[in-house]
Amino acid sequence: MSEFWFYFTLGLEHVLDWQAYDHVLFIIVLCAAYSLDSWKRLLILVTVFTLGHTLSLFLTNYEVVSVSSTWIEFLIPITIISAALYNLATASREQERKSSMVLYAVTLFFGLIHGFGFGRYFNEINDDKEIWPLIEFALGIEMAQIIVVLAVVVIGILAKYLFRFNRRDWILVVSSIVIGMTLPMLIENWPF
Repeated sequence: MSEFWFYFTLGLEHVLDWQAYDHVLFIIVLCAAYSLDSWKRLLILVTVFTLGHTLSLFLTNYEVVSVSSTWIEFLIPITIISAALYNLATASREQERKSSMVLYAVTLFFGLIHGFGFGRYFNEINDDKEIWPLIEFALGIEMAQIIVVLAVVVIGILAKYLFRFNRRDWILVVSSIVIGMTLPMLIENWPF
């Protein structure tokens, strides 16, 4: 397998690994409030998350920043729950979501946190400290996230038409389920 495919596949597997589903939960809650009509905004949000994730891998890879894994493992579920709570608070206010630059900044920051969670492992496999593996890995992450986004959007469309969910109820249900799935992670990684 070529080096590109190795790192690209590693990025895919990093997101789609059901043993470490925190990344998938974050993407699900991030895109639960969006429909197919707003695919451009959603794609930008997911890409901003990938950029944050990649930036933290870069900072870790070149030993610019070192963050305690204890705190990162605690902060990852915090980011997921925070995004879900934001959805719960804004489920009825679509306009707020359209114009919120804060959402993009927070998504970038959350991407940084998630990237630090994978930084040590990535350093072990990229011991030459090359930049291309980071880019190839980021492309795999982006592709996997797009797969998750498409799945959530399609399931959202099915829920709307088959089960008569309205947009607000869909957001509330998905966000609540994600909070329920994330709370055990938060308790397990409680650092205090």
